[in-house]
Amino acid sequence: MRRRPQSSSANESTDTSKTNEEAKFNGSIHIKSARRSGFVWLTLFAVIVYSSWAVHYYQFESLPVPLTAEQAGKRGFSEAEARKHVKALTELGPHPVGSDALDFALQYFLAASEKIKRTAHWEVDVEVDFFHVKSGASRLVSGMFVGRTLVYSDLHHIILRILPKYLPEAGENAILVSSHIDTVFSTEGAGDCSSCVAVMLELARGISQWAHGFKNAVIFLFNIGEEEGLTGAHSFITQHPWSSTIRMAIDLEAMGIGGKSSIFQAGPHPFAIESFASVAKYPSGQIIAQDLFSSGIIKSATDFQVYKEVAGLSGLDFAYTDNGAVYHTKNDKLELLKSGSLQHLGENMLAFLLQIASSSHLSKGKAMDDDGQSNHDTAIFFDILGQYMVVYRQRFANMLHNSVILQSLLIWTTSLLMGGYTAAVSLVFSCLSIILMWIFSISFSAFVAFILPLISSSPLPYVSAPWLVVGLFAAPAFLGALTGQHLGVLVLQRYLSNVYAKKKQLSPVLRADLIKLETERWLFKAGSLQWLVLLIIGTYYKIGSSYIALVWLAPPAFAYGLLEATLTPVRLPKPLKLATLLMGLAIPILVSAGSFIRFTNAIIGLSVRFDRNPGDTPEWLASVALSIFIAVQKHLLPFQLVFCLFCHLLLYSLV
Repeated sequence: MRRRPQSSSANESTDTSKTNEEAKFNGSIHIKSARRSGFVWLTLFAVIVYSSWAVHYYQFESLPVPLTAEQAGKRGFSEAEARKHVKALTELGPHPVGSDALDFALQYFLAASEKIKRTAHWEVDVEVDFFHVKSGASRLVSGMFVGRTLVYSDLHHIILRILPKYLPEAGENAILVSSHIDTVFSTEGAGDCSSCVAVMLELARGISQWAHGFKNAVIFLFNIGEEEGLTGAHSFITQHPWSSTIRMAIDLEAMGIGGKSSIFQAGPHPFAIESFASVAKYPSGQIIAQDLFSSGIIKSATDFQVYKEVAGLSGLDFAYTDNGAVYHTKNDKLELLKSGSLQHLGENMLAFLLQIASSSHLSKGKAMDDDGQSNHDTAIFFDILGQYMVVYRQRFANMLHNSVILQSLLIWTTSLLMGGYTAAVSLVFSCLSIILMWIFSISFSAFVAFILPLISSSPLPYVSAPWLVVGLFAAPAFLGALTGQHLGVLVLQRYLSNVYAKKKQLSPVLRADLIKLETERWLFKAGSLQWLVLLIIGTYYKIGSSYIALVWLAPPAFAYGLLEATLTPVRLPKPLKLATLLMGLAIPILVSAGSFIRFTNAIIGLSVRFDRNPGDTPEWLASVALSIFIAVQKHLLPFQLVFCLFCHLLLYSLV
């Protein structure tokens, strides 16, 4: 007897039951939409860009109010008086070594020095020395003059030594403040370096009213020969009898004109920068400038190299860098000197000299320098908004960086172990997205720079209008980053689609939203991972400016851990909170936004000197170098973390 086949109603009942269960399961899951308002993200993007520019303006463009002689008083610093010196020197026209104009400039400084001597405090001794160097030769072992023997002769320097009259032993230990009078043949040198020596004259006048309470002497060196290969500083440090008493050297320079005079070299011993940071009214200085300068990227040299290399001294090197395009050109004129520029440097230097000249801790002999040769004793320094300066030593930096690196690696290892194979592959694809962003961003921007000389009447049209780089290089870099990241996102989403396809209980709509949210989080994590890599490299090679990687790694990681992270690997992803981004970006923007913009402006100015021998290099080379720097900053500027998400969400709104 044959059994009759069962009715299909049983199978249908089973399918219906599964469908009902899936619907019930999907209905029990509530996630926020992966799509966010474009207006919200555009607003956030605008706020971050505006905040970055505001930090730059407050940190580098905000200058103190200049004071008149009456407002400053006998013991203060007056920009009005210093500006008179600049005006008198620029009226002489170019005054290179060997010119009659330089002789007139020397007579001007000699007369001003004698006036300072006559008007000094009655308990202060001011010695004026018109020092003549018959001949000499220098051979430096580093920098742009390495391997060259420079012979010099018939140089004249004006030297002031200020010390308490009734404490003769103060002359055994001195602080040197130095700058050069001579200019190149093509410019009157309002910035380089009449502004510096003018500040020194006004400082010497003020110091002459304070020095009766000093424990150390202050020597002001107005040298000639810097533009001829640092020969002025070399001749003084090797031939003048007072040079053996110097324990610290301060050099004032200009690679532009006006703005804030910032510290761009310090050390090797940290005593000088630590003292400056503790008393300066408007501290300004970035170790990233020191790293760039010492790397040789900036083809220049200052007298500070001689004081460190030949005399073995520690100290500080200041420089004006605004309007870098006029450096060593006929346009280096007094009209470009911003109001407040001299006051900024003068007040900082006056406070510093009063502190250091009254200190009993100024090193005797060369012990300071012997202790400071090892890397762990050098200083990491940077200012915040031009109001505070952070200084800590390399040994502490190594401990701090290694601690953060180890904790980060532990967190990443734990996260990958919990996430398993899926997490590891997702991390690889998200890193691929970041790499593609770099490649396409640099390529697009460099391509525009390469063709710029072919389509423009000027190979460097952005020098006179720096904002042009936003459209010329930043916009292509943004488009390239958008393209590269989108390709990486497609690969990552394809993989996540295969992963979530195995979860049959999820509806297609829910799976699509979860994939978008998972992609978003992996992009955020990959953006942090690149900073961890940079921090590891910077710490290994003891690069001072690796603190930037630290401030871009730690605060976003803390914000993510506080507001987003979970210890369970089975929780479904949720949209990143705006609070996470705002909390994670606040400190990095405050610390580094202004510096990135500042160095972009500096490189724009220096691009006119990229080709020191016109015709030897292609016209497009300077623009390509600048474009690569700007493209890199698309990943290093203060909106980098939100940039990944912004591009990601913008693409979703277009698809």
